[in-house]
Amino acid sequence: MAHTLVRHHPRTAAAPADTVARARDWAEIQERMLVPLYEAVYEHVEVGKGSELLGLGCGSGLALLLAAARGARVTGVDTDRVRLALARERLLAPEPGRSCEEGTRLVEGGPEEAADPTRPRFDVITVFQPIGCTAGDSEGLVPALQAAVPLAERGSPVVLASWGPPERCATSSVLRVASRLTERLRTGGGWRPTRRDDLEDVATRAGLKPDGSGRVACPFGYADLESAVRGLLSTGLFDAAVRATDQAQVEKEVTEALHAHVRADGTVWMPNVFRYLIARTP
Repeated sequence: MAHTLVRHHPRTAAAPADTVARARDWAEIQERMLVPLYEAVYEHVEVGKGSELLGLGCGSGLALLLAAARGARVTGVDTDRVRLALARERLLAPEPGRSCEEGTRLVEGGPEEAADPTRPRFDVITVFQPIGCTAGDSEGLVPALQAAVPLAERGSPVVLASWGPPERCATSSVLRVASRLTERLRTGGGWRPTRRDDLEDVATRAGLKPDGSGRVACPFGYADLESAVRGLLSTGLFDAAVRATDQAQVEKEVTEALHAHVRADGTVWMPNVFRYLIARTP
């Protein structure tokens, strides 16, 4: 089986324990909430056998795993070494009885480092990390997309994702904790509601041509309040709030905001809608 983990950076000290724990919370609790988004996109752009998919910001690799299960050959790119290590566990070091995903490559670094002259050009590029959640969170994405475009076939779909309208996302009431804490101390960087044209704006600035969009229900469901807090904090949307106050304060206020979404059996349930944009490479 052809599968590789490509490293382009020197080895550094081990990541702090809290960074590793949060990455695992993302992989084990939170990331699965976006499976309906992944599946809807793959259905829309017809990912399957013969597809060559590039996942920018692939994180812990669940989206790549689902694409590989459809028969695609996948390459994942990320600068987060801890999440990328979890992707390797999922895709390159499978459980007994399951083979490694054929053709999988995981690249630590930028999209330009995913180039491989021995393989066909990519025909699908995905960016599943929702954009438009904090001020300036898409600034680094535009040059990343521009670097990825030369690696793809002309007219290939490029998928961008974001949260849907706040009124259709129950989790918005909890995410407002982040903006409230940062605004109170005037530190900035907190969560903001997604704007209607955030995705189109990024696509246009990257030189891509928007070509359709869709919305997907992605409810967030948790076994209890503790797992809900851990899952939500793993998204990174509360990082500025933690810096502005402290971890304990943020956890306390997030827990209080979640009480409105606790069901009789103690589980937490929040219906949400996510939006995706299909753009095309020139």
